[in-house]
Amino acid sequence: MPRIDPLDRADLPEHEPTFASVERALGVLPNSTLTMARWPELMEAFARLNAVVMAERGVSGVLKQMVAAMVSSAAGCTYCQAHTSHVAEQRGADADKLAAMYEFETSPLFDEAERAALRVAHGAGCIPNAVTDEQMADLRRHFSDEQVVELVAVMANFGFLNRWNDTMATELEQSPFTWAREHLTGAGWEAGSHAPQD
Repeated sequence: MPRIDPLDRADLPEHEPTFASVERALGVLPNSTLTMARWPELMEAFARLNAVVMAERGVSGVLKQMVAAMVSSAAGCTYCQAHTSHVAEQRGADADKLAAMYEFETSPLFDEAERAALRVAHGAGCIPNAVTDEQMADLRRHFSDEQVVELVAVMANFGFLNRWNDTMATELEQSPFTWAREHLTGAGWEAGSHAPQD
């Protein structure tokens, strides 16, 4: 059960352009956005930041979603883990690769660049931060400085969302919940406090 209820979209017509944009990007309007709407300036600013950070630039959208899922997993945020994995699939991620994501160190489905990014994402999601100089040096062997900035921006962006959604006990929407239950439970995923209420 959420600790702060999301607002009703129908009551916020002035924010519909933002809601529609977020929904197009994710396939669903997250309850986290509707909870943030209690502070409209925050919701609008975060929606813009998230759109910039998650847009394809020098790093593919699929890798960004996998990095977001890994940092969320390390932080323990099952809400964001469900969303990011589901969006990765929607953007064309290989289903077998998504299923093996938490075995990226040994799975032959991942190349060394992906391993470097996921390794840093895992360390970035830990408290205290567990990213080492060696891991960052390895990341820089595979990515330009601009791409490293993009990847770390994804990790930082989801640091905010992980804290937000776990603190608020944001309820998962049905489509990412169903997808995660079908595809991530083998990796130990449980919705916990984020499970939709009947």
